[in-house]
Amino acid sequence: MSQKPIKLAIFASGKGSNAQKIITHFRWNPDIKVVLVVSNKSDAGVLDIAANAGIPSLIIDKERFFKNDAFLPYLAQNEVDFIILAGFLWKIPENLISAFPGKILNIHPALLPKFGGKGMYGHHVHEAVLAAGEKESGITIHLVDEQYDHGKTIAQFTCPVLAGDTADSLAERIHKLEHAHFPEVIEEFVTGSREQEAGGRRSPE
Repeated sequence: MSQKPIKLAIFASGKGSNAQKIITHFRWNPDIKVVLVVSNKSDAGVLDIAANAGIPSLIIDKERFFKNDAFLPYLAQNEVDFIILAGFLWKIPENLISAFPGKILNIHPALLPKFGGKGMYGHHVHEAVLAAGEKESGITIHLVDEQYDHGKTIAQFTCPVLAGDTADSLAERIHKLEHAHFPEVIEEFVTGSREQEAGGRRSPE
């Protein structure tokens, strides 16, 4: 008997370019399915991406997300196994972390632990990297815990900071890293987690 597919929910606040890459990557994969897209913005481009892919979406408000557990049954209803944060700007509440321990992945557009924490997202990160005179930047894919940008690092990928870079030019290079690597890291991580839960012999990273 074949196993049920691993089911992912993508949380995103913006245009959804990473979400698009993830959805495309898993579209024909029978073992891993994106079953839900969640956003905190009713005009987020990621909602159009979900609609075009035939994936259900949910718009959440702060009361529902932070103050009670009304949001959790919807994830259970969709049998969500892992949550993928792809440009989601709200801090994840403790009840959601407790419900998905070690199963929430985030991508950050810098090499943590540098340039992380509250307010460090998007161009704010790239501007800080340039202001610090860094010669290298990159992306960090990490587990989510109760602190911003603090959980266990799963993978990092680097790119150079070039002379004359602006926040926009650096952001473009970072986006290419995200699109190239995030779907593959997700696949490896969720597949490995299932194998470990089943007692498989996957070697630790």
